[in-house]
Amino acid sequence: MKNKTMKAMVLTGHGDINKIEYKDVAIPKPKKGEVLVEVHATAKNNTDRKARIGVYGVDDKNKDEITSFDMSGNNTFTFPRIQGADIVGTIVEVGFGVSTSRIGKKGLIDFNIYLDPEKNDNLNLTPDYIGHGCNGGFAEYVVVPDENFYNMSNLDISDAQLASLGMCSYQTGLRMLNASRVKEGDLVLVSGASGGVGTALIQMCRILGAIPYALSSKEKEAQLLKIGAEKVIDRADINSLNQRVLEATNGKAIDAVMDMVGGDYTNVFLDCMITDMKNKDDYPRLSIAGASGDNITQIMWSKIYLYQIEIHGVSHGTRNEVKQLMKWIREGKLKPMLHATFKLSNLHKCEEYFANRSNNYLGKVVVVPDSKWDEYGKEFALKDSL
Repeated sequence: MKNKTMKAMVLTGHGDINKIEYKDVAIPKPKKGEVLVEVHATAKNNTDRKARIGVYGVDDKNKDEITSFDMSGNNTFTFPRIQGADIVGTIVEVGFGVSTSRIGKKGLIDFNIYLDPEKNDNLNLTPDYIGHGCNGGFAEYVVVPDENFYNMSNLDISDAQLASLGMCSYQTGLRMLNASRVKEGDLVLVSGASGGVGTALIQMCRILGAIPYALSSKEKEAQLLKIGAEKVIDRADINSLNQRVLEATNGKAIDAVMDMVGGDYTNVFLDCMITDMKNKDDYPRLSIAGASGDNITQIMWSKIYLYQIEIHGVSHGTRNEVKQLMKWIREGKLKPMLHATFKLSNLHKCEEYFANRSNNYLGKVVVVPDSKWDEYGKEFALKDSL
């Protein structure tokens, strides 16, 4: 490769978007078992913002502690760091032990950094991810393990659309559904339904034969119905939400809730599941993968154990779940939910847009390197993002 440097958005520390700097950095070299990928598109995720700000606290005695995602016991989120987890690109160089036949293949990257030495394909107890524990896709090139690169060369969708199918949202959604044993015929309430995980959940419920009810704003009703929501329930007025959910389901209790909101909503979600227990065929199940409403919820434990409610925390999925998702993508069962694209050099504007997204926002925003903009990004750009 002639070029020795690349453009990248580099995070220099915890803080606001001014901590992200557009600069020239060295192009990384693939080591044993790795590949160098020329980045075409990288989807933006909420975890990028949360990690940047430092809001992944788990210490009850210090709730406001600035911290990063740290399940392994070692802080891997060090600076400088290039973020960006959901990457699409082409292999341009391989490390030792990787076949040169991989060069030229276009693929979607599994965002996980797997730390389990025995390679349990059904377990991921110490999750970390690309863009956090190592450099990610907000750059022109990225190095990833070869096992994380899934060949998608023959798909009839754009690279930006493929990036919107990235594993961060879809794998989290599938883990939520699997943790709660969602099956055919289950009534599933999806909170945060218009976001990346929410739209993924709605689609995957339909694949599994479950019936998804979307909690969102009424402005997004038509779009959410189009991708598979049975009904859309207005998230406004929390005091009447339980009643309105029952009206939407014709009086039937929700079987499982996929919660990305937290705060006061969680208690309402519990109540949605414990109505008419004598007609249920399984325990009420709550999967939690976010707290956009509030990170603190007060719950009556007697309600949990008397109604035998199962609560599952979810952050990442497993290798086998990734393989299932890639299969569904290749089969066309998962549809891209691309909202808009932004140039890499405009990542600050992208971050602001994402944090203050309006009622017409649905799906994912995707970042495209400036050098690839005309080819992969321009077609899907917002009018005011250039």
